[in-house]
Amino acid sequence: MSPLFDLSGKVALLTGASRGMGRAMAEALADHGATVVISARKQPALDDVAADINDRLDARRVIPIAANAGRKDDLETLVAQSRAQAGPIDIIIGNAGVNPHYGPIRDIPDDAYEKTMQTNVQANLWLARLVAPDMVAKGSGSMIFTSSVAALKPSNPLGVYGMSKLALIGLVRNLAQEFGPSGIRANAICPGLIRTEFARALWDNPDAVRRAERDIPLGRLGEPDDFRGLAVFLASDASRYMTGQAMAVCGGTNMWT
Repeated sequence: MSPLFDLSGKVALLTGASRGMGRAMAEALADHGATVVISARKQPALDDVAADINDRLDARRVIPIAANAGRKDDLETLVAQSRAQAGPIDIIIGNAGVNPHYGPIRDIPDDAYEKTMQTNVQANLWLARLVAPDMVAKGSGSMIFTSSVAALKPSNPLGVYGMSKLALIGLVRNLAQEFGPSGIRANAICPGLIRTEFARALWDNPDAVRRAERDIPLGRLGEPDDFRGLAVFLASDASRYMTGQAMAVCGGTNMWT
């Protein structure tokens, strides 16, 4: 393995990691040597993922700890348990997110708005603040957060979700600015339409598949495994001079000009 991508001795913490993109990224980090704490709301699903990866690697590389990523006290307990079982945290991937409202922003109930912003933005600030002392003490670390291409343009059905993901990019940039002098990097991943359970309503129909084949330059929907390499890149020394960036992984649907 190239030393650029070697994560041996590193501890990573991932939220939203029981399936889809989160699971794929956890698998990739473990494959490259990291000890990986995976978290989501349901312990049995996490236990199954951890057992699958650990059995394949013939090592206890993945540790499952259930938590609700939108609750501050749950995150505090998650980080404390992660330190106790795995050690100081070198890498975080804030992948958990919600979208309780599908429709125009003029119709969103206050509680749905508040849940979206708290889980998708504020909770990631809580998480960053909780793990930052470990990274500051080491003089290095990588913070990675899952945003969305919905942050890059307006949308009638996904307006507030897109607003929250744009705010998350703003958070990432400020983390990069504030913690850069301590050797800590912060970057955002902006997925396009990915074939996950979270986005099933957007892709699970023949029209969506036809549109993808017609309109996406790479001619297909994204898959969770498309994020394995990017997670390792951003977590490792391969990206050691990259921070404050929002990387679109969308098959070419969103190109910078």
